[in-house]
Amino acid sequence: MKEEYHTLTMLVENEPGVTARVSGLFASRNYNIETICGAPTANPRMSRITITTRTNPDQLEQIMKQLRRLVNVIKVRDMTGEASVRREMALICVKADPAERPEIRSIVETFRARIVDTGKTHYIIEATGGQEKINALTRLLEPMGIKKLARSGILALYRETE
Repeated sequence: MKEEYHTLTMLVENEPGVTARVSGLFASRNYNIETICGAPTANPRMSRITITTRTNPDQLEQIMKQLRRLVNVIKVRDMTGEASVRREMALICVKADPAERPEIRSIVETFRARIVDTGKTHYIIEATGGQEKINALTRLLEPMGIKKLARSGILALYRETE
C-alpha cells in the first residue's frame, strides 16, 4: 500500500507525560513522526498536539484507534483532505554578504517573510505559511548559504462551518 502524508490533530488533557505517551505510541509501533507540535489551547486544561506522519491507510486506521484509546486523549482528527488551515513557521539564519543583501531582501519580501535580526554577516528571517512555501523559500536562500534553520512543524485547525 502507498504511504501518504497525514496531519493528525488531537485535543488532550494538559497534564505531564501526555505528549510522551502519544509519541511513545508511535515509537512502540515503529511509526515515524515527521513533525510534532503541542501547546495549550484557549482552555488551559487542554492542549492541542499536531503530528504529521507518512503512513498507509491500514496503519493510519490503527494509529487513530490506538490514539483514541489513550486515557488523556479527548479527540483525534485526521486533517488530511479536510477543509483546514495548515501553517508552519521557520527561522532561517542566512549568510548576508553586502553584495547579496538586496537579493535576500527581495526574496524575503516576495515570500511575505521578514528579517527579524541583522548582523554584519547574517540575517535571521522569519517565515510562516504552508510547507511548500517554506520549502521554496529555503531553496532560494540555499545558494546564499543557510547557516541555521529551525522549523516549527505543522499547526492545523479545521475550518468552522458558517
